[in-house]
Amino acid sequence: MSQSEKARVSRRRGWIWLIVLLALAAGMYFYLNRSDTENQSGLPGMRGMMDMAVPVRTATATESSVQVVLPAVGTVTALNTVTVTSRVEGELEAVLFAEGQKVQAGDMLARIDPRPYQVALDQALGQQAQNQALLENAQRDLRRYEQLFKQNSLARQQLDTQRALVQQYQGALVSDQAEVDNARLQLEFAQIKAPISGRVGLRKVDPGNLIGAGDTEGLVVITQTQPISVLFSLPQAQLPEVRAQLRDGNTLTVILYDSTNTRELARGVLVSIDNQIDVATGTVRMKAQFPNEDEALFPNQFVNVRLVVNTLENALVIPARAVQQGSIGSFVYRVLEDNTVKVQPIVTGAVQERDVTVLEGLQRGQVVVTEGVDRLRDGAKVEVVEE
Repeated sequence: MSQSEKARVSRRRGWIWLIVLLALAAGMYFYLNRSDTENQSGLPGMRGMMDMAVPVRTATATESSVQVVLPAVGTVTALNTVTVTSRVEGELEAVLFAEGQKVQAGDMLARIDPRPYQVALDQALGQQAQNQALLENAQRDLRRYEQLFKQNSLARQQLDTQRALVQQYQGALVSDQAEVDNARLQLEFAQIKAPISGRVGLRKVDPGNLIGAGDTEGLVVITQTQPISVLFSLPQAQLPEVRAQLRDGNTLTVILYDSTNTRELARGVLVSIDNQIDVATGTVRMKAQFPNEDEALFPNQFVNVRLVVNTLENALVIPARAVQQGSIGSFVYRVLEDNTVKVQPIVTGAVQERDVTVLEGLQRGQVVVTEGVDRLRDGAKVEVVEE
């Protein structure tokens, strides 16, 4: 290629680059004029969108009474559980309870064939009557011997022998009375009664079966459900706060919620604390008691426990959803009078359901953002949609 051709190619490339630069400049000019035109006509441009107010919902910091609650998971436990077993052997003649029925202490639950024990009682009574007659006869003979001895008509040895015979029959009567009492007791045991008040479960033996005192499975299980208890555990770090309240003589309220932690089931009181900490879990077991008048609590039921250990009066409260976490710790977006927000660090305290107490950083009446915080920054403008 000659020098003249190279010069023409170079000039042609220069013109191409000049045209491209002019096109870019024209496009930028058109874009800026369009943005200004949109701003003048009331439509949002780029700068206008940056200055738009963010719609938010807010809440006002207020003072109220707040309960200091320690949450836990507990298990409903029957206050007393008894496996009803027979104390004598025999054929189960009748079952006198319905499965699931509520019974009172002393109610008849079942009956064992009583005839063998009635026979044993009659035999013991007969033996007692026989020895009673022998004793009375020996006592009459002793009185005659004593008269004869006073008249020197009887040897002392014969008198002493008769006295020993009377004592022998008296001892036999004591033994007979014990036999009679034992026979009566065995006959009474043939009637199986409820040892405690509660609700019976499913029966384990049907009538007609031979049962005995060695049957560990028993006839039925009775659980005392009124009142009823709940066992739960708390971390050992929370134990001093609970013990301090108990030492002061305060009664601590325990509130139970269902498995979804939304519906309240019952209210009771804390009755005892275990005497040692579980080294495997670092927790301590506690027991609460509930009247359970409506029987909403069932043995072995899992429940959510809330132990109320204290009540804070005139505490500053805001919704928990207003609290954010960042590198500065807990903070909120506080709404100022000019409808801008400020990042306000706070120190939180006790949590009560959906509210949280504020120990430092806010004052009563100040407004904080509860919804729309994901689009906020320090100094951003906001528009309150609903408080």
